[in-house]
Amino acid sequence: MENKEKKNLINRPPVVVVLGHVDHGKSSLLCAIKDFKICEKESGGITQHIGAYEIEHNDKKITFIDTPGHEAFSAMRSRGAKVADIAILVVAAEEGVKDQTKEVIKHVKECNIPLIVAINKMDKPQADPFRVRRELSQNDIQVEAEGGKIPCVEVSATTGQNISELLDIILLIAEMEDLKADPSVSPEGVIIESYLDSKRGPTTTLLVKQGTLKKGDIVGTNSVCGKLKILEDFQGKQINEAYPSTPVIALGFEKAPMVGERFKSFKELNVCYDSTKEEQKDFSSDSSSDKKTVKLILKADVIGSLEALNKVLSALPQENAEIQVLKAEVGEISEGDLKLALSSGAKIVGFRVKTNPQAQQIARNQNVTIMNFDVIYKLVEAIQILLEKASKPKQELKEIGRAKILEVFRTEKNRQILGGKIIEGEMRKGTKIEILRGEETEGRGRIVTLQKNKKDTDLVKKREEFGILFESDTKVKENDILVIKAYE
Repeated sequence: MENKEKKNLINRPPVVVVLGHVDHGKSSLLCAIKDFKICEKESGGITQHIGAYEIEHNDKKITFIDTPGHEAFSAMRSRGAKVADIAILVVAAEEGVKDQTKEVIKHVKECNIPLIVAINKMDKPQADPFRVRRELSQNDIQVEAEGGKIPCVEVSATTGQNISELLDIILLIAEMEDLKADPSVSPEGVIIESYLDSKRGPTTTLLVKQGTLKKGDIVGTNSVCGKLKILEDFQGKQINEAYPSTPVIALGFEKAPMVGERFKSFKELNVCYDSTKEEQKDFSSDSSSDKKTVKLILKADVIGSLEALNKVLSALPQENAEIQVLKAEVGEISEGDLKLALSSGAKIVGFRVKTNPQAQQIARNQNVTIMNFDVIYKLVEAIQILLEKASKPKQELKEIGRAKILEVFRTEKNRQILGGKIIEGEMRKGTKIEILRGEETEGRGRIVTLQKNKKDTDLVKKREEFGILFESDTKVKENDILVIKAYE
């Protein structure tokens, strides 16, 4: 809770977090606000991985927090940091309230901060704001148009419709909340984003809550200390000081702090070290039980993402099989990750990261699957499937048929459209395939789609002809034999 008994209190800008279902236009709305207020005046884009940015509307500033999702925002809150003053719930006008929207609603209520509803994609022909308001009401969100007290704005990130009105409401709520801070006290605030830059070292976005943060200040969190040698605003321009509610990029921490940690300043580094408690986040678990394990190597773009991933993965049911994270770090997927995966049998899971060329080559040569995702819920779904597979009794892959390829209709990258005839047994959709050329096995693949008489089917039997969409790194040729295998 902010100290309002200070003598030098001033009005400070509101800090706003934008949350919503992954496909409902949260990011596009943030981009529309940036375009509306920043890009029209400033050249160049917003620096990557900042996690927060600042705009000016009607001569007043607003700070927006741009998190990977409500999971990351929850990770900040779990450390006792009140990060945002106002939340915007984005709901797509043509889709309405989804399960993830309900999760966000629950989360915002737990935060106990003012809420604004933004019904986005009003430019779509299927837009139905009446339906959205009705569904929100069914989830205990009563907007003003339905007799409630929660402001609701119909917007379009594509056309810019009502963006200005949305910003007006933010400023109105901020005025009613009477947000204050004291710029004269010792600076303190919250870690919004943190990652390791290959050229600049630990790079951190700080949100100043009280006081004035200055270049050269000694600051510390529960896990790390540092002397701030460089301060930059959200567009990467060097500055000398930052006031309350200002997001600032800082270089000088000895290592990347954790998202959501609170920071404060110290007179000397040794005082900072004395007060700092090493608080390592243990991503791995000691799998000494008899449970089957799903071993993972996690790589993410920023520490905030790792925090969010750890939180959601730890919440997954693990009664029959458990997750064991062997490695969790920021940065691209490297050859070291591939070698660890090969030696341990772990799955490599990337979140918004690239795989370097050396690692790609090893993955191709050793047939290692790298799973990469841009949204958390899809990653979680994939891990859930791995847990389900691990908990099932191990099945044996058995040959169920053979087929001869009569014609290759089309070839593109790792997929081909093939025609053939079953010579033994049967072929099922989704089965595993070995490619036999003469006496040698040339490669492996799988059936994506299966057709008989130009119609989709799940099964083709002996002496019947078929067409398949086949996925493999090996190119199939006419007269090759496909050995069809399935788990029995």
